[in-house]
Amino acid sequence: MVKGTDVDQIVEQFKSLPGGLLPLLHALKEEFGYVPESSVPSIAKGLNLSRAEVHGVISFYHDFNTEPTGRHIVQICRAEACQAMGSREIESHAKSSLGLEYGETSADGLLTLEPVYCLGNCACSPSIRIDDAIHARVSKNRFDQLMTGLQTSDVPVKGAKS
Repeated sequence: MVKGTDVDQIVEQFKSLPGGLLPLLHALKEEFGYVPESSVPSIAKGLNLSRAEVHGVISFYHDFNTEPTGRHIVQICRAEACQAMGSREIESHAKSSLGLEYGETSADGLLTLEPVYCLGNCACSPSIRIDDAIHARVSKNRFDQLMTGLQTSDVPVKGAKS
């Protein structure tokens, strides 16, 4: 459970910073793993913004979630180039093999499945991102290998491309 005093302490660090909303949201995500919905009133008050403005920024950026997510975030690109190269098949396969719909987290808390609308990797589509790592030319077989790797901690996920 997120304590209001913890949120207030973080808000305090950013309230006098011009344009402090994004750094504040990143700090909350770093601290809690997500931006708690319950923190929106404190953020709005501390930065002299409306709750709608704060919520609008949280919902606009795919980096922010208002609910806890899995240890790993698996995102499937749904942009046109990836769709033309087979991402819809990857999407169907992922949902079926993982037993998840977009926005859902596995029962063991290992992963959350999300759509993303362009990874900027169009020349190597279809692409997926696992945490910070973009994986190109992903087939159903490669997807399965990556998911097995997540379970055995044998897949690069932070920062490297594969």
